[in-house]
Amino acid sequence: MGANRVIEVQGLRKSFGKFKALNGLDLSVEQGQVHGFLGPNGAGKSTTIRVLLGLLKADGGTARVLGGDPWKDVVELHRRLAYVPGDVSLWPGMSGGEAIDLLGSLRGGLNEARRAELIERFELDPTKRGRQYSKGNRQKVAIVAALASDAELLILDEPTSGLDPLMENVFQEVIGEAKARGTSVLLSSHILAEVETLADRLSIIRDGSVVETGTLADLRGHARTAIHAVLDRAPERAALATLHEVRLEAAHSSGVRLEATADADRIGDAMLLLAPYGIASLTVEPPSLESLFLRLYETDRDDDAGGGDGASGGGGERQKRGELGGDAAASR
Repeated sequence: MGANRVIEVQGLRKSFGKFKALNGLDLSVEQGQVHGFLGPNGAGKSTTIRVLLGLLKADGGTARVLGGDPWKDVVELHRRLAYVPGDVSLWPGMSGGEAIDLLGSLRGGLNEARRAELIERFELDPTKRGRQYSKGNRQKVAIVAALASDAELLILDEPTSGLDPLMENVFQEVIGEAKARGTSVLLSSHILAEVETLADRLSIIRDGSVVETGTLADLRGHARTAIHAVLDRAPERAALATLHEVRLEAAHSSGVRLEATADADRIGDAMLLLAPYGIASLTVEPPSLESLFLRLYETDRDDDAGGGDGASGGGGERQKRGELGGDAAASR
């Protein structure tokens, strides 16, 4: 295992009957970084997380977490990491504050000042019983318990599921603060903008293996930039040679409206070719994580059934936010 890697997975395989949930998956998470992990239901994301937590035993390949074997060293590793699933279950008769303290005791205790601050920032009433909490408040209990500890590694599987937008913003703030303290984070989120904001690096999983990994800048280099322009007159075919997916239509006032995409390294050439036709307005949008995700899952995918990942719950893929199925188990 690399000296600066908190998670290192190579060639991981896991099947459920005839279904291959993981098919030679490789994943590396560097110390002190937030690593985004993306994939819709059926991709194998939750199965990967369960292997890393020691909840499932892989059929093949290797997995190392904080230098240990997640299956053999599960008790020791769970003292050093914290996990937040996408659907938290609490003890019905235990208050939220008691649940936070119990979970914290498994990791050697909590930072009391940070615990109090997080409860206030997340607007959580710690005196209510588990049975009285909404889904969003159950998520808050698990998030506070994880972040109030001094865990070296956070494994977060759709942690903001059920939170309102204001609380999602608070979550992003506290993850940034955890990173500043040196905490490493594996973050799976169904909100692509959240991963785009927080992640230093990210991996996109499809059909049980990672198909893209790197920084957002690296991945953007493989995607096309969107161009929206209004031209004084229609361009000739030669001017469109560097563009892809070109659409031309009459503008509402006058001229021609152009919508197209261009490779990241050909934007300058495209502007030079379009300039003689009079650019009345121009918008250039760099490729987003959303566009990259949709390209991988819609444009470049085979026609397959997209079954369950064998371990995660159901729920369809959201077209623009990417549904990344959750997992309610917390321990083996």
